[in-house]
Amino acid sequence: MNMFLEVLLVIFSIGLIAVVLLQKGKSAGLSGAISGGAEHLFGKTKARGMELVLERVTVGLAVGFFVLSIVVAVVAN
Repeated sequence: MNMFLEVLLVIFSIGLIAVVLLQKGKSAGLSGAISGGAEHLFGKTKARGMELVLERVTVGLAVGFFVLSIVVAVVAN
């Protein structure tokens, strides 16, 4: 059971890395990070098509990764 969960955790982590690398950069530089974050927070720019799919897959994989990390830590003890 523990080995299965660890293998699943590795698969989730590799998937999360791949999906994050597939995403397009929102903006460049420090000024872009500040303004880009504000635009994303207030909904000025909307993700369309593949960007929306990648965003949702990233969130799903991240949640799965954190849950699996906690479960593996609990099962290991």
